[in-house]
Formats: sequence, structure tokens, C-alpha cells
Amino acid sequence: MPPRVDGRWTAPCPGTHRPSSRRPRDVRPHDREHDGGMTAPVRIGLQLQPQHADYGRIRDTLLAAEEAGADVVFNWDHFFPLYGDPDGKHFECWTMLGAWAETTSRVEIGALVTCNSYRNPELLADMARTVDHISQGRLILGIGSGWFEKDYAEYGYDFKTAGRRLDDLGAALPRIRDRWSRLNPAPTRDIPILIGGGGEKKTLRYTAEHAAIWHGFGDADTVRHKCAVLDGHCRDIGRDPGEIARSCGVQKPPSEAAQELLDVGVSLFTVGVGGPDHDLSLLKEWIAWRDSLG
Repeated sequence: MPPRVDGRWTAPCPGTHRPSSRRPRDVRPHDREHDGGMTAPVRIGLQLQPQHADYGRIRDTLLAAEEAGADVVFNWDHFFPLYGDPDGKHFECWTMLGAWAETTSRVEIGALVTCNSYRNPELLADMARTVDHISQGRLILGIGSGWFEKDYAEYGYDFKTAGRRLDDLGAALPRIRDRWSRLNPAPTRDIPILIGGGGEKKTLRYTAEHAAIWHGFGDADTVRHKCAVLDGHCRDIGRDPGEIARSCGVQKPPSEAAQELLDVGVSLFTVGVGGPDHDLSLLKEWIAWRDSLG
């Protein structure tokens, strides 16, 4: 495994270290320069929302996305739908990721994002390590502080305040990494941590300290600003900002959004789909755009 420096992972950008024989898609598309001279391949993700569909339909969509050429397929970590019928069909995140690890052979998988509040950090570390092994090195640990109050109320978790949830996330991240260092067998690789959120004082600081990927939202100007804040936190702790890939959710076709996001450093573009239809047409547009970069 790559070494750590001052307690931080020095793993390459996700997608560059593939110890498994079941390898994700070889990187051929255009690479983006980061500060510090490192590059991140342009990658396309799908957030396959586990709501309003039977599992068989979700599984078929997962396989269709892999066949179409997606680089990463995420689900999310909630207990109820986020839109549509609030009591509609819905499935749990990490049980599903274990099934996805066996069902797929190439795409990376993960949650966008895991709610830190729902599982003890040591348990989450062990769960992630296990899915990492089942998938033979294709797991991304996406994590955030949590926000959907209905999940907390219905399942008996203390919602606390936003600030306390963020503090809990900050305390959990080093515990997760410490547990990975003590598990037998160890993870197959330095599992990439993706942190989702745009909080400038805490979330982006945690990203600088612990993450291989930052996932944000908004237009290019918003992403540019958040990236600048993140870069500042990296400089404060002596980390190369280029070690952190920049990720963004996209709802428009690439003809309307790709270039401006590419110009501000985004390298992972993720399309969201939900049931029951799971329309992959926008995903396929983004995959075609990626492949057109040469």
C-alpha cells in the first residue's frame, strides 16, 4: 500500500491503483491537470437511487450502466425515498453494496454518501473492508454528516444539530482509517474516501485531511469557489491539492455543462436516476462525451 504522510493517505486518485484481476475500465479518456502536476482521469458516475423500484429492476439497471461504460455506480444511504411517494419502495444502502460487489465485475461502487450517524465508525470500517474484498478492490467509501431528519426520527438516531453531526464526522474519519490499519485481512488497497458536502470550515477541512475525492453540487462558479477553499485547507496542512479528485452531480447534458465544470477541475461527473423507469439516456450522453475526449 502507498505510505502515509503526517497521518494522511498518499493514495493516488481513484481509478489509478487496481490490484484486482477484476479491473475497472482502463483509463483512456482525457486527463485533467490538478495543482501540483498530478492528473485525474475524466470519469462518469451514476447514482442509482434505491427507491420506487423492486430490487430486480435496480440490479438490471446497475448491469446496464456497467455495460454502457459507466466508471462508478453509487447508491445512497437513506431509509425512505427522498422524492415521490414518501413511503414508497426503498432499500438499505450497505446490504445492497455487498450484492453489487458480487453482481458487477468492472465498475467501482459506493454510496453517495453514507450517513456517518447510522453506524459506529469501527463497524463501518469493517463493512467497507468486507465489500472492498468482495468487489476485489472496487469500493469507494463515500461519507457525509447526514441531513435527512425523517431517517433519524424513524430509526431512533439522535438528529442533534448540524454542527454536532459535523463534529461527529470529524471524529469518525480517523477512527475508520485506524480500524483499517488493524483489520485482518487488511483492505485490498487504500480505500478511497469520498466526502460529500460544501461546508467551508469543517467539511472541506475534513476533505483536505482525509479524502481522495470531494463531491459537491452547483454551477461552475460555486464549484470553483469550493475548490479554492479546499485548496486553501490543503495548503494549510501541507497536502498537495492535486491528490483530491473533484466530483460533481450533473443534471444537464454535457453540451450545456461539461466544459465549464471541466475548466474548474471537475473530473468525476455523476448522473442521478430513480425508479421506476431508471432512464439512462443522460448517462449515455455523458459517457459518449467522455469517450469523445480521446
